[in-house]
Amino acid sequence: MNPLLSRLAAYLQEKANAQREAALRSGKPVYDFGIGDPREPTPEFIRNALRDAIPEVSQYPSIAGTPALRKAAAGYLRRRFGLSLDPDAEILPCAGAKEALFHLPLCAVSPDRPICWYPDPAYPVYERAILFAGGRPRAYALRAERRFLPDLDRIGPQDWRRTSLWFDCYPHNPTGAGAPRAYHEKLAGLAKEHGFLVVCDEPYVDLYVDEPPHSALEVSRQSLIAIHSLSKRSGMTGYRSGFIAGDPEVIRWLREARANFGVASQGFIQQAAVAAWSDDAHVEERRRIFAAKRQVLLAHLRRLGLAVNGEGAFYLWVRVPQGETSEGYAERLAARNILVVPGPSFGAEGEGFIRLAMVPTLEDCRAATELWPV
Repeated sequence: MNPLLSRLAAYLQEKANAQREAALRSGKPVYDFGIGDPREPTPEFIRNALRDAIPEVSQYPSIAGTPALRKAAAGYLRRRFGLSLDPDAEILPCAGAKEALFHLPLCAVSPDRPICWYPDPAYPVYERAILFAGGRPRAYALRAERRFLPDLDRIGPQDWRRTSLWFDCYPHNPTGAGAPRAYHEKLAGLAKEHGFLVVCDEPYVDLYVDEPPHSALEVSRQSLIAIHSLSKRSGMTGYRSGFIAGDPEVIRWLREARANFGVASQGFIQQAAVAAWSDDAHVEERRRIFAAKRQVLLAHLRRLGLAVNGEGAFYLWVRVPQGETSEGYAERLAARNILVVPGPSFGAEGEGFIRLAMVPTLEDCRAATELWPV
């Protein structure tokens, strides 16, 4: 067995599932703000598109995806960001963002440039992907005093020259922080200067409260790719569908490399994805629902005097009460069947925080505030 398997702690989702099962055994209502798996139904028109596309004869799908899916993704990028991408050269479907992120270092890490950067705190897949690919993971700290943005000036040219990948995520999971365009401009400039690849994980870019976040693709497509997903945008977590877009030379190599992994989405999933990327009305409705949940919880947490970060509509990053640890506060909440993720699950910089995902219904969000310990 790969020795990494014994070194790595249980994956975040598996730990959360075990906690949820324990809470359900109590027989009392469970308010699960843990894993970001929304409860709202997948829109009916998307489900119909999938059903209508199930063929009599099932055949192997193409890694490149159908022309219709690539065109639908390009259409979304044009409507949402004003971008004009070549569907054949600059867009590549993937089986969800997590799959694409995990396989990227296998394709992009060069032995003579082993360093791969990832945020702390962060979604665990970045570090694990680097480790399994044999790269050298290097965390960059995201802290409240810097608005959860990295200090790019702390990294010297000698490290940039040995860098293959920079994993980036804004709007950020778990903090919900946004990033100004100037940050991505500086990062893209460094990538061009030193020859590394910027990988922008953007699954939350459509779940906002005030101003729509930008995509890094608006700043650059040279030495940069972005990954988009239908999981949160369209309530399709179980469909496992997204796309990679950006630098055409990188896309060309990824198309070749990913054929080795067998990760092409089934044809009927692709048809459902075409329907989802082609419609914006259902996204607006989901954004409204998440924002309403967020407002209920935000108001309550502030009444308790807890500092809360998170510009996006999907996550709240909450500083625990003074004198408590992340794990201890999460356990206090779990005793009332309110399930959250302790900050250290996302990295050392997460100590002192918990993360809430806007997953329970609006009614359950209100009910959870009634049970919340003071």
